[in-house]
Parts: sequence; C-alpha cells; structure tokens
Amino acid sequence: MRFNRPHRPFRRKPSTTGGQPRRNPHEGNPHQEQAAGPSASSRRRLLITSVTVVGAVLVAGLALRDASGPDSGATGSEDCRPTALLEPPCGAWFGAFVPHERDDLPEKVRAYEKRVGRELDIVYTYHDMSLASGTRREGQLLTPEEQRVGEDHLLLLSWESKWWGGTKQQQPTWKQIAAGELDDKVIDVQARRIKDYGKKVFLSFDLEMDTRTPASGTPADYVKAYRHLHDRFRELGVDNVVWTWITTGYLDHADEIKKMYPGDDYVDWVGYNQYNYYRCHDAGWLTFAQTQNATHDWIRANISDDKPLMLSEFGTAADSGRPQRQAEWYAQVPGVLKDLDGVKAALQWNYRDPGPHCNLALANDAAWDSLRKAVADPYLNQPLR
Repeated sequence: MRFNRPHRPFRRKPSTTGGQPRRNPHEGNPHQEQAAGPSASSRRRLLITSVTVVGAVLVAGLALRDASGPDSGATGSEDCRPTALLEPPCGAWFGAFVPHERDDLPEKVRAYEKRVGRELDIVYTYHDMSLASGTRREGQLLTPEEQRVGEDHLLLLSWESKWWGGTKQQQPTWKQIAAGELDDKVIDVQARRIKDYGKKVFLSFDLEMDTRTPASGTPADYVKAYRHLHDRFRELGVDNVVWTWITTGYLDHADEIKKMYPGDDYVDWVGYNQYNYYRCHDAGWLTFAQTQNATHDWIRANISDDKPLMLSEFGTAADSGRPQRQAEWYAQVPGVLKDLDGVKAALQWNYRDPGPHCNLALANDAAWDSLRKAVADPYLNQPLR
C-alpha cells in the first residue's frame, strides 16, 4: 500500500539570525501545536569529556558494520555502550529518513545504507492516529516492516494527532487526547503494540508542534495531550519508550516553543529540525554550522541544559550553479557536530519539500561521497549494544 510520505508545510521566509522555518513530514498533515511552559532544569549541563579516538582504522571500502556496531574509538576502559535512554556516551548516532512505501521499508533502508557505506543507527518513520481498517496501516505503530528493520537498528516513530486523508471530523484534537477520548481505540492499542515489541524505541508526539497552533489547539492543550499520552503509557506498563520531543527550532517561534515543552519529567531527548533551504525559501546559503548553532544554543539556554539533543532532521538543498556545493556542506558535519554540546544523534533528511527548488535529497554522486566520508567518522560510529 502507498505510504503517506512526509513533507513540510511551506514556511515563512527564514530568519537571517538563525533558526529556519520548517515544514511537515506528511502530505497534507502539517506539524503544529503548543502547551504549558517549560520546567526549568535544575541540573547543570553535563559536560561530556571529549573522547580521543585511538587507533581507529577505517575498513577498506567502508563495508557495512555488523549489528553490534564498530569500534567506538573510546580511550582506555571507557564504556561506550548506550545508556538506558539510548544515549551513546562516546559520540553520536547517525540516522535518516529514507523515502519508502510501507511494504518496502527494509529494502529502501538497505539501498540507502549501500550508498552511504554503512548501516544506519536510527531509522525514522511517521504515523497518524487513524483507526486501522482494511489494508490501512498508517496508524499502526511498529508495522511488520518496521519490526524487521528494528532487529538491527534503533527506531524513531513519529506519531501525529492526524488522520491523513480523513475528514475534518476524523481529525483528533489535543483536547480529545488529553480528555482520554482516544484511549480505548487508539492510544491503548498502540501502547500495547509497543510494549509487546519489547525493544526500546524513540517515540515523538506531534513533532514540530510549534507549527500546529492554533489549528490543533493552544500550547497548554498540547502539553496536556502530551502528558496524558505519556501517563497513559506508564499506566499500561509500557517502559520501552524513550520520549523524544521534537520542535522546528525556528527561533521566530521561540515563545511558543517554550510554552509547549512538557517538562523534564516527561521528556528524555530534545530534538529540532533545521535545514539549509537556500532557494527553497529564497534564503541565502547557510553552512551546516549556521543552520545549527543558534538553535542549539537557544535550546540549551531556554529548554534544557542537560537533556541529550537530536538533530532529528538535517539537510541541505543543492545549488544548481555550483554542483559541488552540497558535497562541501556535508563535509562540514562531523567537525561541527562534535562542538554541539549534548547532540547525540543526527538524522539526515533525504527527501523533498513542497515547492520549487525544495528537493533536499542528496543530488549527485559527489554529495553521496561526501556524506559517506562524513558518517565514517568514528564519532558517528558507536556500538548499538
């Protein structure tokens, strides 16, 4: 069956001071919403000691690593195995959104991995909150194909309070979710599926919620809905979810983003999605560092100073006038990433956005070669177990 592929809502012109606007990862299903104010973190930021990579040797041809992951490059006896919240202590995960139909996810992931010269750590997929009927599986978390991929990858499931292609009356609202109206037919069903799966998964509820107001409700409505979802999972004994809160990171939305943070007790990871849109939004060309630094620093100062951070989607448009420019952009990723305090995962967005000049996928062999070299860096090759 056809996969309702993600796309981003067309945004306003990006800010030139950092933090670009973003779109929505499902056709006809933008990410927008808000909620109550963030609880200030009482903990000081954990400064992770820089890890010196000793004796790391890249395997000729950059062969795919086995499911246990390559040598982490940690010094001495440092334990680089992931924590209980799937945080890699000695570096960062590399993942991607790979365009696919529901039934060919494993094949599309393997094809992407072959081109990039390594296995992904995290595979990113999207779901709505529709009821399963007939062959419809958009609302089914952990499809058989996702479970196959999850045998040797981590999964990030993005769950949206939408019914893709449904009527206006079928669209869930934050108030309905917070009131428990979706518990029996939607939330409890999917919570039990995740519990039965057993392995830990990253789960995001209404990513880019800061683009969803006022259509989906108020910031306070979002926070109540998020907390209800979290609490309902806990009541059902679902303890294999790593709660991942993902915003656009667009700093023109700063006030809304702060109001929509559910609080440290409800969030395990904080993610944000920033891009070099270039002509897609009539913006100037921005380096990888320029797309990330301002949003990163703002999140550390205003949302959490110690939660692990995720570049849940990153990427760049191509420049038709300079075919090598996209490759040059990806070459910067490892060096910049290592200086972003607490960023423990980076997921490449290998797909288009709506509108002219908005294809953010890797455009040519030079770009693929550059990304291949970037993600071969030992910092981005951490043990999955």
